[in-house]
Amino acid sequence: MSFFIQRCILLIAVLALTSDLQAQQAEQASAPDKKIEKKKTEELIYPEQVKTLKLGQSAPDFNLIGIDGKYHTLKDYDGADVFVVIFTCNHCPTAQAYEDRIIKMVEDYKEKSVGIVAISPNDPKAISLAELGYSDLSDSYIEMRVRARQKGFNFPYLYDGLNQKASAAYGPKTTPHVFVFNKQRKLCFVGRIDDSEKIGTAKVHDTRNAINALLAGKPVPVKETSTIGCSIKWSGKRKYVKEQEDRWAKETATLKPIKADGIQEIMANRTKNLRLVNLWATWCGPCIMEFPDLVDLHRIYRNRNFELVTISLDDPRAKENVNIFLNKYNASCSNYIYDSADQYAVVEAIGNGWTGTMPQTFLIEPGGKIIYDRQGMINPFRTSSKIISFLGRYYQ
Repeated sequence: MSFFIQRCILLIAVLALTSDLQAQQAEQASAPDKKIEKKKTEELIYPEQVKTLKLGQSAPDFNLIGIDGKYHTLKDYDGADVFVVIFTCNHCPTAQAYEDRIIKMVEDYKEKSVGIVAISPNDPKAISLAELGYSDLSDSYIEMRVRARQKGFNFPYLYDGLNQKASAAYGPKTTPHVFVFNKQRKLCFVGRIDDSEKIGTAKVHDTRNAINALLAGKPVPVKETSTIGCSIKWSGKRKYVKEQEDRWAKETATLKPIKADGIQEIMANRTKNLRLVNLWATWCGPCIMEFPDLVDLHRIYRNRNFELVTISLDDPRAKENVNIFLNKYNASCSNYIYDSADQYAVVEAIGNGWTGTMPQTFLIEPGGKIIYDRQGMINPFRTSSKIISFLGRYYQ
């Protein structure tokens, strides 16, 4: 079972713990992503085709499903004197750095006739695992709902990953990217939220300045700014995802012998990396089932201070078969095979209450502190959440 299938199963289960209505919405939530699978011949969108809406132009209409399970249109916000559209997403570190600021903005203007909606413009199929290194979630509709619950979003969060037509009509270049319209729904400001991605350091609050000016009946002081953030994942980028997968398919695995004292050193983790250690064997069914998920985690986080270490407890004479298995999954992480028939020595080397059950996974901070351990198969989403809690969601 793939990483994303397991992730979606977990997310649906998490959402199902809420009310019956929310459970029904969770079922609806999967519908947009399922429709993507059926639209094999849909017209792809490429960045060079997309033009950003110009000042003075009218707000394009939209009809998009929100995290509340309902469809939202431009007309739904007719009562607001100022209308704000923020293009954002789950996975982008810049977008995540602005989440609390968006929540605060919505709170501050909720009594001031300002309508604020966020739209996720990204095609989930155009996002490579390698681009998820600052998140535990991608940009599918279900994952949007989970992120909204994690953060307590107080605004409509709409999904445009199905065909991206609404997003293409507005023309965002990055996440986040803001469009502010007046009562007549003419574009009066387009650009950034403020002048600093780093939390707590902004000095110029461009979006707020534009909103305040419109509410006061005054000209917007700065009508357009540049934006910094992650590029929009238009559907035309799917080919690059495939190219990345092809590159991974060419990676090879290496397998080294290790003694009990070497395993103790791995557990001590005297590196600067967060270390995920997995004990497994080719004769262990659950080990085999979860292994692709471990490889996916390696591909997601390996460009940060993170490393995956696998330790096979197969008989050392089975080294060739273990190597074949590792290369089947292009496991280019650090792979070892315990080079002794004394299995109890490895149990003592691991320590930490491990009884020899496999698979066994440890998440170890630099310095050796274990912050997560799992007997049995890992849950990819929970493991990702533990990893990202340590590594952080933003650029430092």
